[in-house]
Amino acid sequence: MSEVAPNQDRIETSRPRAAASGSGANAAGTIAAGVLLSRIAGLVRDSIFAHYLGDSATADAFKAGFRIPNILQNLFGEGVLSASFIPVYGKLLGEGDNETADMLAWGVGAIMTLGVTVLVAIGVLVTPYLIDVIAPGFEGDKRDLTIQIVRILFPGAGLLVMSAWFLGVLNSHHKFFVSYTAPVAWNVAMIAALLYYGPRRSQDGLAIAISWASVVGSALQIAVQVPQTLALLRKNRIDFARVAAPLRSVFHNLTPVVVSRGVINLTTYVDNVLASLLPTGAVAALNYGQLLYMVPISLFGYSVAASELPAMSRAAGAMPEQMSTILRTRLNRGLRQIAFMVVPSSAAFLILGDVIVAMIYQSGAFTRADAVYVWAVLAGSGVGLLAATMGRLYNSAFYALFDTRTPLRFAIIRVVLTVISGYLCAIPLPPMLGIAQKWGVAGLTISAGVSGWVEFVLLRSALNKRIGWTGLERSFLAKLWSLALGAAAVGFFMKLHMQGFGPRIQGLVILSTYGGLYMFGAWMLALPELKQFTDQITRRFSSRAS
Repeated sequence: MSEVAPNQDRIETSRPRAAASGSGANAAGTIAAGVLLSRIAGLVRDSIFAHYLGDSATADAFKAGFRIPNILQNLFGEGVLSASFIPVYGKLLGEGDNETADMLAWGVGAIMTLGVTVLVAIGVLVTPYLIDVIAPGFEGDKRDLTIQIVRILFPGAGLLVMSAWFLGVLNSHHKFFVSYTAPVAWNVAMIAALLYYGPRRSQDGLAIAISWASVVGSALQIAVQVPQTLALLRKNRIDFARVAAPLRSVFHNLTPVVVSRGVINLTTYVDNVLASLLPTGAVAALNYGQLLYMVPISLFGYSVAASELPAMSRAAGAMPEQMSTILRTRLNRGLRQIAFMVVPSSAAFLILGDVIVAMIYQSGAFTRADAVYVWAVLAGSGVGLLAATMGRLYNSAFYALFDTRTPLRFAIIRVVLTVISGYLCAIPLPPMLGIAQKWGVAGLTISAGVSGWVEFVLLRSALNKRIGWTGLERSFLAKLWSLALGAAAVGFFMKLHMQGFGPRIQGLVILSTYGGLYMFGAWMLALPELKQFTDQITRRFSSRAS
């Protein structure tokens, strides 16, 4: 094992298989590029979906039904497996025990396959009861359609869970791009079904067709990752006796992470339950808004957190005595990277949300009134956007320290706050304020955002007690918000004077101007994060060109 100079931020080893392929910034840029492609494909998919289904009862049924099989993916998918598997697997790679690492990977894969198969079978059988829990407001044909959709989607959700195993292996070897672009295949399958069946079938028939396309796409998402994964796992056998200890460690970590993810995702399902009690269109509007909300979280929060976790885990195996210094360095740098892009995203959601929604969705069955309705959801999400993205990085730091219980405790607090405040804001508050009940859907996202800030403060405080101060300087945040709000004010003024233009042209012009003004301001202030951002883009295009 080669020695590392004290001022280096990442751990290198002399083994090619264990070596990082680039710096944390490069890795985050690679992940962001893959996520961007996946999210663009997702936005195209949902834009076509909105064109044919709008905010209809069928859209409600599909969006609610889609959530239920996703219980599997949320509980056992990439975030959970990464938190439990990558630290143990990455540590073995960092120690040079590649053979045991391979056996561990195959062992985890075999156990996951068996467990997911059983869970999928159970899910299909108990679907009607799950509908009663997740969407109690659905009745009659709407409920029957949702049951049919869920039973089709469950096997696909199981395949997506298995896709997380491939992602865990590839990430541990610093192979990020393929795993994060793999969802493009899933989206393409659904886009193809929407384009072909959209003009040919009723709304209910189209919902069934794209449900089957989702299953096909899930299989394709695995298929594109198979060649690179098999090339990395050279010992194609399992010796459970040899890997008993690391397997126990993985599943010891898995339990609190699954509970933590379950607790966190409980808020999403509670939101859908409450939205199902609101007028028709609320469930679809909530899900349209959440797809947009997840774009900056995935691009700028998850990409940084996912790229840092393997590096932090390797550091724990190679140089544990320097963990605190490495964590502080990587955390503070990562937080600045996240805030640089998330602050303008949050400002755009709050002030220009209708422009964003209309540009993506407004067409066919999706009207201007629908765009304004989803804007309310998006503006509420903007309240907690920065906390949600930075919280992911803090969770990665705890997982690298093999501490999965601290994030769980704080996640429980967040959920309790979200459930109580979400109910109050969505159900009794609108009538008290004298506004239509449907606007309660915005109360769901606002309350979730406030609860997210509480969780973030608790995470930061607990970690700072262990490794020293981490966080963002107030002066840095003040600069970012000043730039974002100033640029958003210009965009809002432009919106008022572009009412005669179509939503696509209006969106492209206003949002391009908004982004350009923000970047120009960052250049004027000489913010180093701007150079990191442009360097990542330059390197990405250079690597693809070569």
